[in-house]
Amino acid sequence: MNLIPAKTPGFVKTMFPNFIWNIDTNNKEIFLTFDDGPTPEITNWVLNTLKQYNAKATFFCIGNNIEKHPEIFNNIITDGHSIGNHTYNHLKGWKHKNKAYLKDIIKTKTLIDALTKDKQQHGLHIFRPPYGKLKPKQSKLTQALGYKIIMWDVLSFDWDSSVTEELCLENVISSTKEGSIIVFHDSIKASRNLKYTLPKVLEYYTEKGFCFKNITN
Repeated sequence: MNLIPAKTPGFVKTMFPNFIWNIDTNNKEIFLTFDDGPTPEITNWVLNTLKQYNAKATFFCIGNNIEKHPEIFNNIITDGHSIGNHTYNHLKGWKHKNKAYLKDIIKTKTLIDALTKDKQQHGLHIFRPPYGKLKPKQSKLTQALGYKIIMWDVLSFDWDSSVTEELCLENVISSTKEGSIIVFHDSIKASRNLKYTLPKVLEYYTEKGFCFKNITN
């Protein structure tokens, strides 16, 4: 049984006020995010699916995956989505020393900067910690680099093999409102639930008059 709720509790948000958990808006806007790519086949499928609904999103990319798949990374940018830093090696902050964690972030920042220097880009100064876990000092060091730390309002649990496709969809539908930041993963592990849920989420909220926007600086 998963003890983490799909909807981030309000008290958690107040404990970490320097993190961004949702976007303050009264408009019918939702902010889809995708962690852990770029991934062959999966990321391009996500891009094609988003395009069908004229939807924009934010991709928190792992540096190692960017380096292995620069052409897919470029597809994300070409389609007008935002790019965020998700460390180079998908590090869990609680298990790493501050210096090593910061070095991993900087390595990805350098890579992203090099690949986007001649392009109009959004979201180059946003960061999401893998697993949502980092130490207070790591948070301060990351913010000192100029990053906004983006967390989430809604977890789909698409990566969890014990979660059915139907429950993954319900996690999103039951918890999302104006300004929600939703977490999906463009990864192999999440692909079963993602391919079921994402088109249905896009259709459901489009019919209700929502638009899907990317997070910018």
